[in-house]
Amino acid sequence: MKKQMLVLLTVSIAVLCYTVLSTNLLTAQQAEMAVQKTNVAQWGGYSSAAAYGQHLVLVNACGDCHTPKKMGARGPEDDSTLLMSGHPAGQPIPDVNRKEVQQKGISVTQTLTAWVGPWGVSYAANITPDESGIGSWTEQQFFTALREGRAKGIAQNRHLLPPMPWSSIRHMSDEELRAVFAYLKSIPPVNNIVPNPQPPVE
Repeated sequence: MKKQMLVLLTVSIAVLCYTVLSTNLLTAQQAEMAVQKTNVAQWGGYSSAAAYGQHLVLVNACGDCHTPKKMGARGPEDDSTLLMSGHPAGQPIPDVNRKEVQQKGISVTQTLTAWVGPWGVSYAANITPDESGIGSWTEQQFFTALREGRAKGIAQNRHLLPPMPWSSIRHMSDEELRAVFAYLKSIPPVNNIVPNPQPPVE
């Protein structure tokens, strides 16, 4: 009789432990699923901030200027080895009469990374996570650059030059800007020191 009760007690304890363990596992899984659903809802339906940021960078065509182009079968296409690295250091600006261009329109390099116009010469910035890009930037600097149009995200710096559309980008939500920043911090770093802009000829 005692032996049967001992067996019954052992079985009951085992069942209880299994029930508690199963409940804890289920609760943990439910909590994880809830977090995932929250993240997806927060990041525009994407699984992470970086994934949402990649989407935003693509649909806003950031690479049109910040990624140098190479000639492909259908014309200029992004050079994926230089993703978001800006104007290649040492590459000359278009050989044009700058004074004439300033009066009549604009000119651009074949990589679409340097622009000549009435404002002078502007170069697409390196926005990879390298130290020559935004590697040392804080999130606040990124916000300052895109909300206030300030070079290097420093409030006292010059305004960003055309064709950078910061006056439109500034209307992105905080979550969108955080997502873009998270994506840019996740891409391969490219060491490329972009030249400083040049003022107009006159």
